[in-house]
Amino acid sequence: MVERVVFFVSDQTGVTAETLGHSLITQFAGQNFRQTTLPFIDTEDKAREAVRVIDATAANGAPHPIVFSTIVQPNLRKIVKESVGLHLDIFDAFLESLADELGAAPEYLSGRAHGVSDIDAYMKRIEATNFALANDDGGVSRNYDVADVILVGVSRSGKTPTCLYLALQYGVYAANYPLTEDELETGTLPDFLLEHKHKLFGLTIEPERLRDIRRERRPHGHYSTTQQIRFELRESEKIFRRYGIPNVNTTSFSIEEIASRILDSTGVERRVRP
Repeated sequence: MVERVVFFVSDQTGVTAETLGHSLITQFAGQNFRQTTLPFIDTEDKAREAVRVIDATAANGAPHPIVFSTIVQPNLRKIVKESVGLHLDIFDAFLESLADELGAAPEYLSGRAHGVSDIDAYMKRIEATNFALANDDGGVSRNYDVADVILVGVSRSGKTPTCLYLALQYGVYAANYPLTEDELETGTLPDFLLEHKHKLFGLTIEPERLRDIRRERRPHGHYSTTQQIRFELRESEKIFRRYGIPNVNTTSFSIEEIASRILDSTGVERRVRP
């Protein structure tokens, strides 16, 4: 399969370009993409170096790259667009039309899309992230009184990355608790979790996908066997049904989609907006 190179180019961290790009390229599951982020392109020299890097991927007859750009300054955008490839620029696509509708000229200020200019929102994200880390995998604090949502599921079903995404993107206080052999064999949850049953949300996953994930981490032993994985998933889903815990199968969803489904299902309020 032919490899297509995808660039995410930004005058800041590149998170917005990556989010935009990932949302689009994941619609083409049969394609082979190699992704590269070029952040902090905030001078003309850096923009020209970015052009050199992008053009190099199209040498010797290779397919033209795809470039997702969120550079604010028009002069830098103009330089980057001199590179080969398909250019998908969020500001070119929307800024002029928005300015016409509002009857106002844009200020072309970098960094506003990343929330740093809003210190209160930034600090809420940091505090939520610290909470997620302290309450990861049934962490020592178990400060579930403060949690907005508590994700439960078997090991490697996507709990930790989803908690961190909820924290970083929305300032949501998300904890997670891994279902252990004790819960899976008895079919019961500990009392300290049941005290917060209204906050619980379950994650499950297809056995084949979980097997692949676990084998990357620990290829040998009982942990990664098909028999053990099928047992854990079967019993965890029984627990979800027994306690009426809403849940989602994460197999075919991105982190963004999983987080969105959790928020929509639970009604948890976003403390900050992306």
